[in-house]
Amino acid sequence: MAPMTRAPLNRRLAGFGTTIFAEMSALATATGSINLGQGFPDADGPEEIREAAVRALREGRGNQYPPGPGVPELRTAIVDHQRRRYGLAYDPDTEVLVTAGATEAIAAALLALVEPGDEVVALEPYYDSYAACVAMAGGTRVPVTLRPDPAGGRFVLDLDELRAAVTDRTRLILLNTPHNPTGTVLTRDELAAVAALAVERDLLVVTDEVYEHLVFDGAEHVPLATFPGMRERTVTISSAGKTFSFTGWKVGWVTAPPALTAAVRTAKQFLTYVASGPFQYAVAEALRLPDSYFDTLRADLEGKRDVLAAGLVAAGFEVYRPRGTYFVTADVAALGEKDGVAFCRALPERCGVVAIPNAVFYDHVDAGRTLIRFAFCKKEAVLREAAERLARL
Repeated sequence: MAPMTRAPLNRRLAGFGTTIFAEMSALATATGSINLGQGFPDADGPEEIREAAVRALREGRGNQYPPGPGVPELRTAIVDHQRRRYGLAYDPDTEVLVTAGATEAIAAALLALVEPGDEVVALEPYYDSYAACVAMAGGTRVPVTLRPDPAGGRFVLDLDELRAAVTDRTRLILLNTPHNPTGTVLTRDELAAVAALAVERDLLVVTDEVYEHLVFDGAEHVPLATFPGMRERTVTISSAGKTFSFTGWKVGWVTAPPALTAAVRTAKQFLTYVASGPFQYAVAEALRLPDSYFDTLRADLEGKRDVLAAGLVAAGFEVYRPRGTYFVTADVAALGEKDGVAFCRALPERCGVVAIPNAVFYDHVDAGRTLIRFAFCKKEAVLREAAERLARL
């Protein structure tokens, strides 16, 4: 048999191997470490929502292919959520699309809206699927770096740098707020500047808002689509996994004007076609939970954030306290370390804890070389145990 001489992986995906999440989770399993790397809760969400999924299964709802745009009950619930929370009005039949999690929504949006050679401006550090999806669409990724501000304890967006990144080849801005991994929540003024730039340069914007309900310290999540001129050019993406602690259900959604929704649906139908049938009915019920659920969720996670952040400070890290998401970024340079990737790979053997190196989320690797990310969406006892182990450092 003649050996194959061509590389099996196309050049667009060259360099995209096994994700850092798979690598570090496997390391956690192999070493019996506490996994504060991958962002999934260690407890299920509301029992009544889990039972709603069981009920849908038993009643035969969603066991066969659901409608391509998503089941009507969920699309209506999404519309009601956007109106109630943000004053945004959408048509459930023409302006909502249910996807296999936010990850598919991002992929479908970029595949649908980006032509080969188009530039996509994204804030770095960025969720790793962004880079892969831009590459698959044939686009060119243009990173704008969020810079750490130790005095303010947050990462900030340089609006001048953002403006300078936009060229005649820019097709869209890919925006994530609340921001993973830094925990930054863009302010109204920052978002207004992004909106003004998008209108001025006639850009599309894809917004990843999956952490919309996970904001702390009085921070406010404001959808970009609420700003003047933005509803007609914004593809808003969110999902149920982070808000309701059912990350394995993979139920996400897109809200956008009809032409953009149709474009994203065109790409999405050739990815998964449909997914998560019975879970769609359960998420429709979840979106109608009372405000007290969302308030309790925020308060619980804010308390867990404080537990982990205090433990990291005690262990000697410089800590950036997030105002959103369920991740804390820490700087290992304060411990005399120079390489976050090497630090994270050694950490399980050193003290039985797994974290994620932020450098893998950067094009400008030096900007994140000593930064690492810990997830605090775990039981408080687990976080306290992790803090005790990290104290060995």
